[in-house]
Parts: sequence; structure tokens; C-alpha cells
Amino acid sequence: MTDIAIRVENLSKLYRIGARQAAYKTLRESLTNAVTAPFRRFRRSSQSAIRNPQSDEFIWALKDVSFEVKQGEVVGIIGRNGAGKTTLLKVLSRITEPTEGWAEIHGRVGSLLEVGTGFHPELTGRENITLNGAILGMKKAEIERKFDEIVAFAEIEKFIDTPVKYYSSGMYVRLAFAVAAHLEPEILLVDEVLAVGDAAFQKKCLGKMGDVAQEGRTVLFVSHNIAAIETLCERVVLLDAGNVVRQGDSQQVISYYLASHLTLAMSVPVYDRIDRRGDGRVRFTSFHLEDVAGKRIRLAKTGQTCRFVFGYETHDQQPKSNVVASFTIHDQHDRSIMIQRTNMTGRNFDDIPPRGYFVCEIENFPIVYGSYTVDCFAAINEIIADWVQTAAQMEVLQGDFFGTGHPGMPAHAKVLVKGSWHLLSN
Repeated sequence: MTDIAIRVENLSKLYRIGARQAAYKTLRESLTNAVTAPFRRFRRSSQSAIRNPQSDEFIWALKDVSFEVKQGEVVGIIGRNGAGKTTLLKVLSRITEPTEGWAEIHGRVGSLLEVGTGFHPELTGRENITLNGAILGMKKAEIERKFDEIVAFAEIEKFIDTPVKYYSSGMYVRLAFAVAAHLEPEILLVDEVLAVGDAAFQKKCLGKMGDVAQEGRTVLFVSHNIAAIETLCERVVLLDAGNVVRQGDSQQVISYYLASHLTLAMSVPVYDRIDRRGDGRVRFTSFHLEDVAGKRIRLAKTGQTCRFVFGYETHDQQPKSNVVASFTIHDQHDRSIMIQRTNMTGRNFDDIPPRGYFVCEIENFPIVYGSYTVDCFAAINEIIADWVQTAAQMEVLQGDFFGTGHPGMPAHAKVLVKGSWHLLSN
């Protein structure tokens, strides 16, 4: 009896850029045909049908990917946007077939890859729970035993008999995760979809995934949340441009990944970065810091006023309206420390010129000394225009944040806040 839950050998997936791909089966259809079996194996070798896979018309989303996951192991999949993480899970879920190579999966699989995956929009939440349980090969008694627990976890009691087509994206995710985690699949595949939920629900889901792991079930977890990956996963597989760059102990692989992030931020200007998302109607071209007088500075200082300045250009040189700009600061463990976003302050930009700068001024800069990275993001009418992760590196020096002449601060703190202390007698 093998102890391997997932085995991937030389797995590759080729896409033709700009061409219509064959329609994917839904997860429900795929699982109905395959996932009830305790063992499955699928392979594909169709490169002969492609005349020149090295031309600019094609892109390898995955290339010669190989790894194994033992039963009961929790393995993280990390990498930048476009690295091939979601494609890998879609192949393992049999939503799409590989171009080359093969994979084996031993056990019943539950997948959570995108909002509403596997749900029928015309059916109610109650009916979709029953349907998903049946797809996973569960008996009616098993589904009924878990039903109340699923509904309570998803927090949708009032809407359980409402067709899911009326659910918000957050409700979809809550129910989908509850079904995937509680209907006892032997293997759980989870993508970044948990980011759709609010912070409290994300924490709840991560706790449940920890419980699933302790029960001895196998988990393959894709996320940009490095802290969650480090906490939950024993091993990590790092993908870059469809290739396995490194795999092994989670701390070692994560340290390598974060170091490569910094190297990229320092070596490639924002304008030349190709690992970006968005339709390009607004595109970031540069980043620098300024002091309150508008003079460029190389380092920020805790307690000073500093300006974050992002150069941009528009794709078609036409003025754009309802533009949201934001940036996020991450620490050395890729944890989000601070975010500034125009729509949080009620300040979206209208009729921006073809070229210019987004400027955010922060008084009494609250982040403590250390090395940080900056992501930049822009959207037009809620559609991503440009998103560059680890767009730049910044250093923060220790300063007199409290204005008391006492710049010292605890090393474990990341953000400072001015508070007023007083004493009350009992």
C-alpha cells in the first residue's frame, strides 16, 4: 500500500496565446466521472500536434513539474503571479488536461479553486451541499450528519434555501470552503480564493485547515499569504514561470523566495517588470520617496513626513476616470504591514492625464526601522489596470516618532501609534 497521495512527473501545460481554448468541464462534471475512484492516473502527450511550441504564439504555463506529496502531508505552493500555481491545481482537479507528463492521485479529492466552483447556480445552498457530497461519493447519511456543521461554519443559515445565484462572492466562498473542508475528502486542494472572504473568515478557514491537517488528511495549499504557508505547511514547492525552482523544508524555501523577491525589486525597474497583472490601461513606470519639501530621499525615517510617488502612463493616452490607486508595504516575511488606498479615503481620481504621478503623503510615518517591500496597484471602474508585487524595496531608519527625544522602540513592534496615558485612582 503506497503512502503517496499525489505524484506528479514531468507535468507540462501549453497554452496558445490569444486562441480560444477548448471549453473546460466544470469541476462537478469532472469529479462525477473521476473523483469517486480511490485511484486515478492521467497522462497526455500531444506536443506532436503543435507545430512549433517554442514560438511566441505559445506559452508554457507549466514545464516539467515533478514532485510528490505523502498522505497526511500539508504542502504549500508559492510563486509570483503567473507562476503556474492555479494551472497546476486545475490539472490535478481534472478541470484541464496536461499537454505532457502525468499525475497520480490516491484518494477522494475536494477542490476550492475559484468562487462557486462546482455549484449549480439554480440550486439552493442546501441542494448544492447534497450534490457536492454525492459527487464526492458520500452516502446520504454521511451528508446529513455533516449538514448542520457545514451551514454553521458558512454562517448562511438564513439563505440556505435560496438559490446560490443570488449569493454574494463572500457567501459563495464561505459555503464552498465549508463544503470542501467538512465533507471529509482525503485530499484537499485550496487556491488563493480564500482572499475573497473577510479577515475573520480567513482566520477561521486557516484554523479549519489546521484541523484538517491534524486529522491526517492531505492538503495542497496555494497562497500569497506567506505567514499562513509557513504556519500550516511542512513542505513548500516554489514555482516560477511554470518551473519548479525549489522544493523542501518550508522555512528554507520561503527564505529563498523572499530573498529572490528583494533581488528582483532591486535589479529590475518598475517600468521593465513583466510579472504584473491587469489590462494595462494604467501602467506604473517608476517609484521613489520624497520628503515634505519634495526632495527625493533614499531612506524613509520613522516619525518624519514622507511621500510615496508612483509614476504612471496610460495605454491609449486618453484621460481615465474613476481610477483607484493603492500601495501595500510588506515586511521581510511578506506580511502586509500597511495599505494606503484612495477609495478608503473617499478620494478616487477622475480625468487623470496620460502621464503623471500618484502621490500619497504620510505624516509622522509610523513604521519602525527595517527593510520592507512595496506593491503598487491601480484599477479603473473596479477592473485591475496594473498590479506589480514587490515593485520596490525600501529601508526605514529609526526616528523620534513620539517627539520625546526617545527614539528607542521594541524590536517586535512594526507599527507605532501615539497614545495618551493617564492614571485613575481606585
